[in-house]
This record gives sequence, structure tokens and C-alpha cells, in this order.
Amino acid sequence: MVVNRRLARSMNVEIYSRRLQTFRVTKSISRRPGIPTRSYGVDIRNRRCECRRFETLHYPCAHVVAACAKFNVNVEQYVHDVYTLERTLRVRENEFPVLPDLSTWEVPLTTFELLSDRGLRRNPIGRPQSSRIRNEMDIREKSDGKRCGICRLSGHSRNKCPNRNFHVGQSSRSGRN
Repeated sequence: MVVNRRLARSMNVEIYSRRLQTFRVTKSISRRPGIPTRSYGVDIRNRRCECRRFETLHYPCAHVVAACAKFNVNVEQYVHDVYTLERTLRVRENEFPVLPDLSTWEVPLTTFELLSDRGLRRNPIGRPQSSRIRNEMDIREKSDGKRCGICRLSGHSRNKCPNRNFHVGQSSRSGRN
């Protein structure tokens, strides 16, 4: 309440209806420069504020405190009974039974044996297994194997290419100049 009262001092309150107890509360001092001030509608009779804290927490927000100060109403009457000292003490006056000694507790014997799932263990060595789910897109057609980098024929590599001597010494750019 102390914080809400301090915040309420920096707010402007416009009375919309004294009979219906509705107000428009505007923050006159913005905490952050460049951000426009917001205004909130407060309905004291129905216990509502547009910031939604009053309805949610059942505790007056700073906007309600500012409206009550303008209307000369005691804001303490809008605090829910849950926040009162009497209600808190009433909860603590309940008696709890004393727990018996641990040695007298009856613990049922386990009739089953827990076994670890070996499938959940990590592989300690080697390359990790892929967990990817494969579909039709991943299936490739069978190829003849690797092809030569020079003549693009299968059956030999770049080192053993029969056309190697022809291509050695020429760069790929020489024909384009």
C-alpha cells in the first residue's frame, strides 16, 4: 500500500461519474522518456481497473488508490479479507497431527525388480548414431560409383585418367579468354 500511495501522488484523476464511482486516471509523470503516458478507467463500485490488477489480486492498485484519494474514500475497505492479519492467523490456528516415530512405520516390500533400459544408454565410443527419420526424399538412385574429375567417366580416378595428359597444363579459364 505504501508503494501504491507513492505512485498515486503522480497521477491525475478525472471524475466521470460520482454516482457510479467511475474515474479516468492518467499518469502525469512517465517513468521512461519518449513513451506517452497511459490512462486507465477505474470503476470503484464494481472493483475494476483497466490494468486488471485490482480484479486479479483483489488488492487496490495505484490507480484505485488515486481515485479513492480524489473521492475521499478509505482505500482499506477494498482490500480483500485474504490479506488481513485475522485470516492469516486463522490458517495457522489449525492443528496438525504429530507424526509417529519413523521406526514404527510400515514399509511394504517391493515385489518387483527395477531394470535399467539399455536402449536409453549412450554409446560410449564411436560416431554418434543419427536420429533422423528418413523419407522418400533421402533415397537416391544407385550410381556406378565415383567418377573421374577430368572426363566424368566411371571406372577410374583423376590420377589414372587416360585423358590426363591432354588436360594437364591447361587451365579451365584459358579457353574463355
